[in-house]
Amino acid sequence: MRPGLLGTGSVCRIVKSKALRDTPRNRVCVVQEITRTMRDAIPVAVHQKRSGIEAILIILFSAIALFIHLLTNGRYGYFRDELYYIACGQHLAFGYVDQPPLSVLLLRLSEVFLGNSLFTIRFLPALAGAATVAITGLIARELGGRAWAIGLACAGSLCALFNLAVGNFFSMNAFEPLLWMGCVYLLVRIINGSSSILWLWFGILLGVGLENKHSMAFFGAGIFIALLLTPERRHFAAKWIWLGGLLAFVVALPNILWQAQHHWSTYELLTNIAHSDKNIALGPAQFIGQQIVFMNPGTLPLWLAGLCWVFGSRDGRRYMALGITYVVILAEFLILHGKSYYLAPAYPMLFAAGGVAVERVFANRLRWIKPGLLILLIASGALLAPMVVPILPPGKLVAYMRAIRLQPPRTETSHTAPLPQIFADQFGWQEMVASVGHVYNHLRPEDKKRAAIFCQNYGEAGAIDFFGPKFGLPPAISGHQNYFLWGPHDWTGEVALVLDTRDDNEREQFASVEDLGQIVSSPWAMPFERRTHIYLCHDLKGNVQDVWPQLKKWL
Repeated sequence: MRPGLLGTGSVCRIVKSKALRDTPRNRVCVVQEITRTMRDAIPVAVHQKRSGIEAILIILFSAIALFIHLLTNGRYGYFRDELYYIACGQHLAFGYVDQPPLSVLLLRLSEVFLGNSLFTIRFLPALAGAATVAITGLIARELGGRAWAIGLACAGSLCALFNLAVGNFFSMNAFEPLLWMGCVYLLVRIINGSSSILWLWFGILLGVGLENKHSMAFFGAGIFIALLLTPERRHFAAKWIWLGGLLAFVVALPNILWQAQHHWSTYELLTNIAHSDKNIALGPAQFIGQQIVFMNPGTLPLWLAGLCWVFGSRDGRRYMALGITYVVILAEFLILHGKSYYLAPAYPMLFAAGGVAVERVFANRLRWIKPGLLILLIASGALLAPMVVPILPPGKLVAYMRAIRLQPPRTETSHTAPLPQIFADQFGWQEMVASVGHVYNHLRPEDKKRAAIFCQNYGEAGAIDFFGPKFGLPPAISGHQNYFLWGPHDWTGEVALVLDTRDDNEREQFASVEDLGQIVSSPWAMPFERRTHIYLCHDLKGNVQDVWPQLKKWL
C-alpha cells in the first residue's frame, strides 16, 4: 500500500479490532477511527481548506510577469529568430529543418489576428511567461503548499532569468516551460490520487510539447524513468498511461512524418552542430554553474531546498519522481553536451517543491527565513533583470553589467558582442536592409530585373523578407536552415547581390565579383554582421539547380 493512501485492509483491521465486542460505544469508535484514518490518508493538497490569499498570490505574481513583458518587449528591435519565424509562417508546413511546426503556426495566427508589430508578436510569449508563473504556484498548491509556499514558488519562477528572457520575445522556448510544467502538474495530481484518466491529458500535452520543441522528448524520457524508479510504476499495469502515450504519438505524428519525408533533417542538423565548433563546450561543473546564473543565483536556495525535500523528507519523498526527472534530464544534457539553458524549463517544479519545503521547515521556528527568502528572490530578480529584459539603453546596460560584474553565459562561439546575445541579435536589421535597398535600387535596370539577394544566414534573409518590401526588394534566398528547402525561386544565376564578410567563395562561384561596400549597421549588433559587405556578382559558374545543393548550410 502506498504511504498516505487508505487501503481496504486498513479499514478491515480497524473494524475487526473494534467490533470484537459489538457495543454502541465500540460502533462509535469504529466510525471515528475510520474517519480519522481516512483524513490522515488523503493527500494534504486534497483535504486542506484553502484560503483566498493563495489564489490572489498566484494571480498577483502572474500579473506582475505579464506587466513586465508588456511594458518592455518593444524597446529594442526584432530578434534574429523572430524574423526567421515570420518567414517560416509564410511557408506553413508540418515541420522545419530546425523546429517542429507549433510555434510557427502560433506566430502566423498572431500575425493574422493581431498584426506583426513587436508588441503584438510578443504578446503570446508574455502570456506564456505569466502562465508559467501561475502553473508554478498551482504545482506548489498541489504539493500541499499554502500561502508562503505558493508565494515563494511564484516569486522564484518570476525572477528566474531564463523565464524573464524567453517571455520577452517570440521563440519556441517561450512555451516550453509552460508545457513541461503542465505535464508536471497533471503528474502531481495523479500521484495525489486523482483519476488515472488524467494520463490522457498528460499524453496530449506531451504531444503538443513535441510539436513545439523536440527537447520535450528528453523531458518525457525523464518522466518515464522516474516512474519506473518510484511506486508510481504501478500505473504501467493499467491502460490509461499507455493510452496517454498513444495520444502523444498521434499528436506528434505529423511532424514525425515530415521528418521522415525530409530524410530526418533535424537529426542531420544536430549532427552537424555536434561536429562543429558552433556551441561552447562545457564540462559538468561549468554546465551546473551556468544553471545557477540562468536561474538567478538568488533562487539557488529555493530550488536546492526543493531537491532536498523530494529526496530527503518524509512528506516530499511521495513526489520523488520530480527530483528523479530533473536528475535524469540533467544527465541527458551533460552526456549529449546540450546548451546549458536546455535544462531551464525543469526548474519551476523545483521552485514549487522548495516553497513547500521552506514553508514547513520554518513554520514554527526561524520564521523570518520565509520573508527573508522572498525579499532575496525579488531583490536579486530586480538587480539582474536588466541583463535579460530591455530595461536599460544598450550603452547603460554594458556599463551596468560591468558594474555588477555579471553577464549571461555565452552559449555560442560567435557571440562576441558587448551586449548579451538575446539583445545583440535585436540590432542592425533595419539598417542592413536599408543598405541593401540602396544598392539594389541603384543597379542598372537590366541587372535589377534579374538580381537575387543571397544571404548567409536566416537572420539576414528573414530581415530582407520582412523589411525589404518597402525598398522594393525581392524575397531573399539562402542555403541556411529551411531557406535551403524553399530553394532559389526563379533566380537564373545571372546576377546576385551577396551578403558576406569575405568574397573568397563568391570569386570561385561567379565570373565577376564587385565589392559595393560594407553595410550600415548598429554598433550594438553582432560583430560578424557589422563586418558584412554587399557583393555584386555576375554569371554563376554552372546551372543554378546543380549548384544549389552545394549551398546547403544546416548548422
